[in-house]
Order: sequence, then C-alpha cells, then structure tokens
Amino acid sequence: MTLVIAFIGKQSAVMAGDMREIAFGGDGSCIEELERELYSGSIISDNDLKARAAEIGVTIRVRDDKAKVLQQDGVLIGEVTETEGAAIRRKRLYATAGSYAIAEVTDSRLRVTQRGRASNFVVLGNAITKQTANQCIQGMWEGGTIQDAMRLIMLTMQIAASVTASVSRTFILVHTDLAANLSDAIDQDSRK
Repeated sequence: MTLVIAFIGKQSAVMAGDMREIAFGGDGSCIEELERELYSGSIISDNDLKARAAEIGVTIRVRDDKAKVLQQDGVLIGEVTETEGAAIRRKRLYATAGSYAIAEVTDSRLRVTQRGRASNFVVLGNAITKQTANQCIQGMWEGGTIQDAMRLIMLTMQIAASVTASVSRTFILVHTDLAANLSDAIDQDSRK
C-alpha cells in the first residue's frame, strides 16, 4: 500500500497517486516484518529497503510504473493495495466535483464504506504516508482554490517520497471539473 491523495472541491476535484509497486519473496514472517518496518516509516530510502531485505533474506522487486489513479468520464479513481499474508485487499477512492466515495474490494466484491461531500482532502495509504499527508494538509492548508490544493498535493507527494521507501518519487496527477455520477462509476466497476 502506498499513497493516493485527493481534494474534492465544489466545482472540481484533483487526485494524485504514486507509482511504486513492491513485490516481496521469501519467508512469510520475514516479509511481514519487512512490510511492518517499511509501512511504519523506519525504512526511509531505497538503499535502506534493499539492505534490510538482504539482511533478513527477503527478495524484493521494485517497480515505479504502476498507474494508481485515472480519470474516467469525469470520475477520478485511485486505488491502493493492502496485503496481509496471502490476503489481498484493495481500497478504491472515487472522486468528482462535489463528492467522493471509498470502496473496499475483496475477492472481486466491491463494497462502499464511506461517502463524503466537497471541501475535503482524502488520503489512502499506509501508516507513514497517511501521517505525512495529514501533517502536510493540517500544517499548510488554509483554504484556497483548486490550484492551491493541487500544489499542496504535489508537495505532499514529494515529501512522502522523501520519508519512506514505500512511495515513488514519480506520481500521476488527474483533475476533473465535472460533477459526474459516482454511483454509475461504482456500479460499472462492481460488474468488472
């Protein structure tokens, strides 16, 4: 799980997601230990991650080309993946001008867990990325335009990449001025 951030305004919405995907191999308990350290913020750089993985006998494959956010018919969609042992759970954020929804996808079943309205930042990620993003938002957001929110999101993505190896330095930013129907997008996804 890495980092997806969105700002939902009354007239538009913006979302960013990093592009890192890490595959782990080896003993399950060692993988869990490495993930716990990575997602809690004790592993900061890519070199630290490689060294710690080698130290405990875990193989890792790091990719920085996974698109976690997209814009589809005026709806911004972002997704993060959580693994617990063999279980894989995905959290998906849907945003459009004026509203958002968060859904969990388990075994291809999609269930909406939260809905909200405009003037909100929403953060999906692991413990360290959520903590970093929330500190940035609370410390720097004083209200403003969608461009101000966009600048804050970009800065937050850069800061998160500097404090944890779980986030890539590259990210994708998407934007919409449409107030699309979230229920239609969610229904469409649940049939895939």
